Amino acid sequence: MKNDVIIALDFPTREETLTFLDQFPDSEKPFVKIGMELFYAEGPQIVRDLKACGHKIFLDLKLHDIPNTVKRAMAVLARLDVDMVNLHAAGTSSMMKAALEGLTRPDGTRPMLIAVTQLTSTAPETLKKELLIDTPMPETVLAYAKNAAASGLDGVVCSPLEAALVKKSCGENFCTVTPGVRFAGGDAGDQKRVMTPEQAARNGCDCIVIGRPVTQAEDPVAAYRRAVKEFLG
Repeated sequence: MKNDVIIALDFPTREETLTFLDQFPDSEKPFVKIGMELFYAEGPQIVRDLKACGHKIFLDLKLHDIPNTVKRAMAVLARLDVDMVNLHAAGTSSMMKAALEGLTRPDGTRPMLIAVTQLTSTAPETLKKELLIDTPMPETVLAYAKNAAASGLDGVVCSPLEAALVKKSCGENFCTVTPGVRFAGGDAGDQKRVMTPEQAARNGCDCIVIGRPVTQAEDPVAAYRRAVKEFLG
């Protein structure tokens, strides 16, 4: 799953989500991300509805718990036929391996599984002062990525700033999914480590996740197409 622009559907209701997606023509079904807000509001049915409409889905719930709990939760998510799910790499290799086992269906198929390294809202000074991690951000992200790769995962969520480092160490087939993408001159909002779509492409990002610059644009379809053009060149 490479060279995709994923729209973050950060809406509180099914109605708002479908109203937004209805702006796209039937021939254009963007890859979308369902996060905590929408999933907690609408439950698994919103996943089924969007899959039925033809969208690829990244289910962004960031699981982080003891291995057995995550394994059982992933087995449930595997039934939803999503394309990608994630968890926190901080849950350790044991949790990631258990998640992979739970996510794999009896026929051997499964969605892609990726691990969150450090959130793009986390600044380097926060990493040190609040999370008590003295290792610099790039080294921390890379260590988490290596653990994910060794655990059999397909890739990681990281900021665009660390994507090239992850690719160099974990290989070209190890997927880098990168939020924290903003258009040049745009508002970074609560994101701390950001790049433009074009910069993200040059830095080795496989998929970019873009939310408010598209969902809150005056013309969301045009904004999405701009992101695709800038990312894919």
